[in-house]
Amino acid sequence: MWYAIMWGTIAASATMIGALLVLKFSISRRVIAFIMALGTGALIGATTFELLEDAVEMTGFTEFAIGFLGGSLIFTILDIIVSRRGGEQRKHAKRGDEASLEQAKGAGLGIFIGTVMDTLPESAMIGMSLNGGGTVSFALVISIFISNLPEGISSTAGLQQSGFSKKKILILWAFVVFFSALSSWGGALLESASNSIKALMSAFAAGAIISMVASTMMPEAFKEGGPIVGFITAIGLFLSLWLHHL
Repeated sequence: MWYAIMWGTIAASATMIGALLVLKFSISRRVIAFIMALGTGALIGATTFELLEDAVEMTGFTEFAIGFLGGSLIFTILDIIVSRRGGEQRKHAKRGDEASLEQAKGAGLGIFIGTVMDTLPESAMIGMSLNGGGTVSFALVISIFISNLPEGISSTAGLQQSGFSKKKILILWAFVVFFSALSSWGGALLESASNSIKALMSAFAAGAIISMVASTMMPEAFKEGGPIVGFITAIGLFLSLWLHHL
């Protein structure tokens, strides 16, 4: 249990590091896009190698399909709701200045909720990887860490544009890290569950993550980084595969 909390905290701490970087330094949006593309590839790889592969081996195709497509659908519905509250800005390195103060505050809250929604399935993956008494997957932790870094950078920029103070921003990120640690712990609690339940939850988390990557990280990375992000994404996927087989 404590290992799950520790590794979940470490992976989620990248959001706090990203926030500190953007509060201290001016970071190019193109650089953020490159980091986001690297995290996209790494996260797709980790999801495939660490969750989907195990899920298929543990159960039949029906449970796998229900979990995977269900996770994707539920994330998409929640993403639509949160995006209408301004949460779509959580991956944007810069927001427009035309919004009113009230609208900006609402967008800031949407950014926070959307970020929590993004990090929970990722953190749960870490706890699930510890089921059965195994050691944590460093490929998984590193992939999630890389993907969380641009999340912290871009979301902090959005929160600043929404009028949040540095102190409030850091408090919000502390909550994100806390919720991520709890999510990782929750994933570890599945150790005593049946293989069908484990597979269902693993596939559910994988579906949510793939939808998150496709709907938020990939479009923003390409928008800010251009065609080169395709190659950087491939590097991220290769890195995940290499770490998986170490």
